[in-house]
Amino acid sequence: MKKLFAILFLSITFFTNAQEVTYTSKDVDICNTKFEFAAKEKLSQLPINQIMIEIGKTFLGTPYVAHTLEKGDKEHLVIHLSGLDCYTFFESTLTLSRCVKKGKTTFEDFQNELKKIRYRNGEINGYPSRLHYASDWLFNNSKRGIVKDITKEIGGIPFKKKINFMSSNPQYYPQLQKHPEFIKAMKEIEDSINSREYYYIPQDSIENVESKIHPGDIILITASAKGLDISHTGLAIRLDDGRIHFLHAPLAGKKVQITEEPLADYVKKIKRHTGIMVARPLEP
Repeated sequence: MKKLFAILFLSITFFTNAQEVTYTSKDVDICNTKFEFAAKEKLSQLPINQIMIEIGKTFLGTPYVAHTLEKGDKEHLVIHLSGLDCYTFFESTLTLSRCVKKGKTTFEDFQNELKKIRYRNGEINGYPSRLHYASDWLFNNSKRGIVKDITKEIGGIPFKKKINFMSSNPQYYPQLQKHPEFIKAMKEIEDSINSREYYYIPQDSIENVESKIHPGDIILITASAKGLDISHTGLAIRLDDGRIHFLHAPLAGKKVQITEEPLADYVKKIKRHTGIMVARPLEP
């Protein structure tokens, strides 16, 4: 019986329309369960931000699992819904929410939407095509009308920082170690990031702009680490105290959860955090 269980949930690679995709039967079940919940609650009738909150809350308690996308030597679409890190949590929530809003709720629809969100211009073209830097993700998905970077309009100030963490620290990335040519490609991507104008809300100013942050907005927490843009991500959620809190998948606690303290206080208490960028999901 144990052997059968192991076989059922092995990670399997499929080829769909010539596109390589890795997932398990459990991922299919989780995805379908989310879509069934959305249909039962008639979520498609809600604004996209509210759908984000309702879908995001269904992940509460999901285990934190890192490095789930690093499978195999060839870059391909990896789906892992049974364990999430901070990035795949908000990414999966956004993907499911957009599918619900568009009325496209098959597992194949989820795959197509996820690829569109995860990769530069929605196309898989090797490891560097994945939007590794959250600031790059914000720029590319804003350009394509998936989200809107509202940081500047709600009071953000210029984010002036040289981004070069990946090209400067290839030892942390197995694919960069195996393929040195990717380091050059990542350096070019970093140069593009550094050529753009970004804005952020410093940690001491978050409470002042809290009323302008909507539940369901995507929160990108800026990093103090040299060469790194974003250290953590999640969703804004308003609780009964009237304050914006943080729905996220942290390493500390090892599961998807909502912060006890408001977002502003959460950012302040952790040294590696300096402020936030805010992305608002747009109606598909």
